[in-house]
Amino acid sequence: MKHYCSIICCVLLLFLPLSPTAYAQTPQPSSSPGNGLPPAPGAQVTTLTKPGRFTEPAVAVNPRDSNQVVAAFQDNAYAAYSRDAGKNWNVVSIAPKDYKVSGDVSATFDNQGRAYVCYIAFDKLGTFNYWARGATRNGIFVRRSLDGGQTWEAQAIAVAEQPTKAGIPFEDKPVIVADTSNGAHAGTLYVGWTRWTLTASPLVVSHSTDGGLTWSEPVAVNAVPGLPRDDNGANEGFTGTVTPDGTLYAIWSDGTHIVLTSSSDGGNSFSKAHNVIETAPSMFDAQGFARANGFPQIGSGPGGELYIAWTDYRNGDIDAFVSTSKDHGQSWSEPVRVNDDPVHDGADQFFQWLSVDPKDGSVNLIFYDRRGDERNNKTRVTLARSTDGAQTFKNYAWTQDPFVARDEFMGDYSGIAAFDGRVYGVWTETAELPKTKPKKPNTRTPPHTIVRVGVADFH
Repeated sequence: MKHYCSIICCVLLLFLPLSPTAYAQTPQPSSSPGNGLPPAPGAQVTTLTKPGRFTEPAVAVNPRDSNQVVAAFQDNAYAAYSRDAGKNWNVVSIAPKDYKVSGDVSATFDNQGRAYVCYIAFDKLGTFNYWARGATRNGIFVRRSLDGGQTWEAQAIAVAEQPTKAGIPFEDKPVIVADTSNGAHAGTLYVGWTRWTLTASPLVVSHSTDGGLTWSEPVAVNAVPGLPRDDNGANEGFTGTVTPDGTLYAIWSDGTHIVLTSSSDGGNSFSKAHNVIETAPSMFDAQGFARANGFPQIGSGPGGELYIAWTDYRNGDIDAFVSTSKDHGQSWSEPVRVNDDPVHDGADQFFQWLSVDPKDGSVNLIFYDRRGDERNNKTRVTLARSTDGAQTFKNYAWTQDPFVARDEFMGDYSGIAAFDGRVYGVWTETAELPKTKPKKPNTRTPPHTIVRVGVADFH
């Protein structure tokens, strides 16, 4: 959970939570160009929250009923649901009542149409950026919805839980993945995350074969231990995908490498992890953001082809890239630059997220985009889409009006999901500050971030 963890512990003492429940605004059409880009077809954007401390969203589509969409975001854990393909949204709290803080959310639907939100929960942290030192009880949990996100089962299910005692690890940044294939392990759920210890940052994966009700003991999948601090050199940024034959492929970032492993037996064992793509450093500075990174994602197409997306600054400014494998991850193409502004123009594109449409095979990315601003500060949201196997990408504007970040914590990621030509993106923006100054001197202005969801229709 990174800087969010360090910030939220002190912020909770200063400000009461701002609940976004049932807030979602009427969707606004996205009809005029932003950043000089054409608007995405049929695009609309909905603001899910009032200004507050809302960050790190995720989104998923029900493969059995594509009108059902769930988005999740933090502080604390919330879920938004739509039952009409993103036209209207409602927001509900899914935060645990027995922990003080919850977040680092991810979302998925399984092959039965059940929705899941996975999150971490804790009371307080250990030492800054050295989370395992002095950590108290914490864990990774799953909440389930059987009706497309409208209601959520009251009982949270523990994937891994640590009681308060000396030397416990701190469980961080989980991502949940569902096997919706017709393979031998269809219906299996996987959660992978970083397990911070006093000496290392092992990357572990747990799986469930009963709809998320029980979870296996975590299996360590990293080849190198990883450094124990949340700065650089740790094993971080797990994501996974399941190909049509039921094989789970998982990746993460280790310094300047993207690491790959796979499991063909439902998560009981994994191939030896190995470096597949070399990158520039995966953590970097982005003006106005308290923290930024280019952690990778992996997706798979209907034919089993694999795609990895990430961002780095090999060109000076930050760009988004995709590499492709057509031989089950044995070899990878040269990186394709996703953002189509001029190289070395000084504009950053970052916080990408990847989704491959399981129906039409299109490769879709969302990212923050600063093209057109000589000061590299004004930020819009762009959707990039490829229909030729990630050889070329067309860029579309999802937002027109830019926001300017003011060193807020904006999280570690945005989210995107694509299904049958319809694409959903979810991201964090900064809201306008109050026009009236605080009455008392030295009064802090609370963070003002909002979560927005965009819909684009290529159907």
